[in-house]
Amino acid sequence: VELARDGLDGRTPNLHFSTDVEDSILAADLIFISVNTPTKTVGVGAGRASDLTYVESAARQIAEVATSNKIIVEKSTVPCGTASSLRDIFSTLGQEDVHFEVLSNPEFLAEGTAVRDLLEPDRILLGSLRTERGLAAANALADVYAAWVPRERVINVNIGSSELAKLAANCMLAQRISSINSLSALCESEGADISELAYAVGLDERIGPKFLKASVGFGGSCFKKDVLNLVYMAESRHLTEVANYWRAVVDINEYQKERFTKRIIRSLNNTLNSKKIAVLGYAYKKDTGDTRESAAITVIGQMISENARVHIYDPKVKESQIKQDLLADHRPETIDRCVTVCNDPYNACDKAAAVVILTEWDYFKTDGLILPPALFEKLASRDPENPRLKRTSTSSSETNSEGTGSSFEGLQPKVHDSPLTSPGSPAEPLNASKVLHNETNESRIDWARVSRIVRRPRLVFDGRNVVDRLKLEALDFHVNCIGKASTPSRRPSRYQ
Repeated sequence: VELARDGLDGRTPNLHFSTDVEDSILAADLIFISVNTPTKTVGVGAGRASDLTYVESAARQIAEVATSNKIIVEKSTVPCGTASSLRDIFSTLGQEDVHFEVLSNPEFLAEGTAVRDLLEPDRILLGSLRTERGLAAANALADVYAAWVPRERVINVNIGSSELAKLAANCMLAQRISSINSLSALCESEGADISELAYAVGLDERIGPKFLKASVGFGGSCFKKDVLNLVYMAESRHLTEVANYWRAVVDINEYQKERFTKRIIRSLNNTLNSKKIAVLGYAYKKDTGDTRESAAITVIGQMISENARVHIYDPKVKESQIKQDLLADHRPETIDRCVTVCNDPYNACDKAAAVVILTEWDYFKTDGLILPPALFEKLASRDPENPRLKRTSTSSSETNSEGTGSSFEGLQPKVHDSPLTSPGSPAEPLNASKVLHNETNESRIDWARVSRIVRRPRLVFDGRNVVDRLKLEALDFHVNCIGKASTPSRRPSRYQ
């Protein structure tokens, strides 16, 4: 173990790694069970219930090896009643003079920010029996966290509440996403803007702005798994209405992915056969290479079923992972024929019939684009009512600085979706060469370059609402965003 980074060579090293499980059990006072709890694939509850095989295996080994009292801490996400099951294992297999006190201490970490979430948690939840031994064990664990977590953030509850709290938190976050996604479908049909709607609704302090970002759907290893686990718990307790309510959260998520894919197919004359589709982003969210339950898997799979030629670019996901995911539902020869993984976004977009954004990587944003004054004037003349194009005392580049569109915290909403041509206006194409790109900003894709290499009508389908629609329309893209009506069709002569 290296010396502490603060240079105090007198400190006793307190972080050790070992593959000797039995010696570690014998030496420990507190033992954390942090094993995988996947969804069962066979048997009763398959596809919904948690598979506790690894939890049970860990508990059995602890019970058989321990020779002194232990505090056992559940860290894995488990269904209610798991602590009781663990106590049964310890009482059956453990030595008579050894006492095992079981605590629940679920983690509330998010991928991409896990270290920060660990160092600066908004709460530490400790579940214990309301007995003298149970409360003493909870205090012992609280002392461990006291080294860096303020005591007021450590909450002690009964063990059932703690076990259910982790499931409930993930389920309510997933429900919030499905709620805003359900409204995005209404926005598209009614001509409303989901970003403006989310901003307006989020100003209500009872609701708040977080997790109101419409998208092609949620993914990751937790949300779907935990919602379905809650569904199974409700069904097994004959709470049919409760189960149906939470099942709808997953149903809306699947519907959103299917609806997005159908929009792509419909815009390409109802067929993707042999057409090249560029997919930007494959991970389930930005700043991670995790692809578990990624919306991209479903959307790409549906495009493969349409015999599309899908070219995928993601800055972190490896080709082997992408093909492994897709091989679960498609034959190897189909993947070889239909899927190409690119290490460059421009190779993916070259001669593509459409560009589809499926992960909200910052790299895909449009804040590297700057509209020069001449083009700004032309845009303003075509759409004089657009508040983003009104003259102010600031420079044109400042007036058109990037608004996130899909993130409204602390920002006034910006209107992105006014057409660049109105009925009867000249159908002159906007020249991409007249739009300046900040070439020094290598952290952003060059959308002006993309506009020169994709096929007309330069279709973009933004499944994460990361681009500034107005800026891409200035490059003559035809932009389709989640929760926003499609760009009005332009005269065919522009694409000939």
